[in-house]
Amino acid sequence: MWRSGLNSRSTTTAQALKEKKWDALVIGSGHNGLTAAAYLARGGLSVAVLERRHVIGGAAVTEEIIPGFKFSRCSYLQSLLRPSVIRELELKRHGLKLLKPTATTFTPCLDGRYLLLGHDDERNYLEISKFSKYDADAFPRYENQLYKFCKLMDFVLDSQAPETLHWDSSFTAWMRDKLEKSVFWAQCLRHVMALGQKDMVNFMDLLLSPTSKVLNKWFESDILKAVLAGDAIVGSMASIHTPGSGYVLLHHVMGETDGERNVWSHVEGGMGSVSTAISNAAIEAGASIMTNAEVSQLMIGNSGTIEGVLLADGTRVRSSVVLSNATPHRTFLGLVPRDALPEDFLRAIENSDYNSGTTKINVAVDKLPWFHCCGSNNTEAGPQHTATIHICSESMDNIGSACQDAQNGLPSKRPVMEMTIPSSLDKTISPPGKHVVSLFTQYTPYKPSDGSWENPTYREAYAKRCFSLIDEYAPGFSSSIIGYDMLTPPDLEREFGLTGGNIFHGATGLDSLFFMRPAKGWSGYRTPVRGLYLCGSGTHPGGGVMAAPGRNAARIALRDFKNHHSW
Repeated sequence: MWRSGLNSRSTTTAQALKEKKWDALVIGSGHNGLTAAAYLARGGLSVAVLERRHVIGGAAVTEEIIPGFKFSRCSYLQSLLRPSVIRELELKRHGLKLLKPTATTFTPCLDGRYLLLGHDDERNYLEISKFSKYDADAFPRYENQLYKFCKLMDFVLDSQAPETLHWDSSFTAWMRDKLEKSVFWAQCLRHVMALGQKDMVNFMDLLLSPTSKVLNKWFESDILKAVLAGDAIVGSMASIHTPGSGYVLLHHVMGETDGERNVWSHVEGGMGSVSTAISNAAIEAGASIMTNAEVSQLMIGNSGTIEGVLLADGTRVRSSVVLSNATPHRTFLGLVPRDALPEDFLRAIENSDYNSGTTKINVAVDKLPWFHCCGSNNTEAGPQHTATIHICSESMDNIGSACQDAQNGLPSKRPVMEMTIPSSLDKTISPPGKHVVSLFTQYTPYKPSDGSWENPTYREAYAKRCFSLIDEYAPGFSSSIIGYDMLTPPDLEREFGLTGGNIFHGATGLDSLFFMRPAKGWSGYRTPVRGLYLCGSGTHPGGGVMAAPGRNAARIALRDFKNHHSW
């Protein structure tokens, strides 16, 4: 359940919003916005979070769309949330409970075979050996190589990008900035030297190569390559043959649960429980959170400095510090007057890549899916039900064909699907004996050439195509459906503010990361408008339920506020 005080604006609170000048305002209560608010409030600032929707959480949200069934409507698994945030905000004390699956991935095949991977190295060896002894030997070496890169990646994820210092700054601030950059590059060099030249070359090879090239060099079996390639395509319109797509393979090991790498957990109560735990930490620290409070415009003074925000209902809320958890596109092309921004910056934002091929379908079913490759139809949840289930992912050719359909303007004929069944572990989100099934499907163009997502018949045809494909692996799935909720790229944009339906607030290619995110020269959370910061996934280190952008942005804003040199 959501806190009742977070679901609506009370008259008293609305009045307080108008009358008070806040130290800081946060636009949007996605997990990064809530994280930023928590750190700012813990730093002693008066903070108000302004949320357009009736519930908090942004894309990390739980909603009961079908009575009795609680859907994680957008994000659906937890692994990338930074351990530093969990620890510093004491999220477990604030209600965060992670449910570790008994298996990690399950890939059924139409020929009756399957690949089930988990936490036991010996069992994984036997499973992969069913398809290739060579791959079974290579798999531990592949994972170990990726693990070697994790210390460097952890350092980069938890660090602020060492961006050029913007806005007029005091000599003290300038000197501190120089020192911090020197420390960053020194630590970065230490991590690089710890890898050594051979592993550093392997790291660069992974960063720059296509996913297909990386996996073809390591493995021979189609199914294992397809399972691993799935990590590289999530939320993207890029092909596995695109140079640079190999970087996202690191997601295979970057995530963790309670210190254990490569464990993607369900969250008790759904992904909204992550946002609720963070909001509890923020409220305890003194932050105020307002729902049904849509920001329509940023108020900018004659000197080009932030003075607050204007809400859609006409309310003016004053503050000299505003952190936007909206996408860079929405922030700069929707909330900031155009004449307040440099032309080169505007062009960079306008030309950012927000292509997305994601459609999320949340399904209520009256029984667990039965996969015919697993033999007897047991009504109890097995390891395969707790895992991430890969449908239509038996080879990289399957993934390539699905992507090619979308690049031709059509929804994939055989969409690649990640199925999860959180109710196999979480008994709080569905009625007894019934289940919640999450389908993360790709690829679906924002504007398909053969129809429109606004057409109910067209939408239903895509959903039924997905359900029929699942029937090929789990007979009777379609007949078990009680109801479903479908979010296409335009739905994700309209309902959750995700420009283009892109779940990461922008593409995560190498040209859109680190120094280049959201635009070259502006990767340090500050923006061309003094007092305005970005704190969402459109900033370094990027998307996923990570909370690093919110934490990093808050630390920058808090320091600026306390130094009084930025405005």
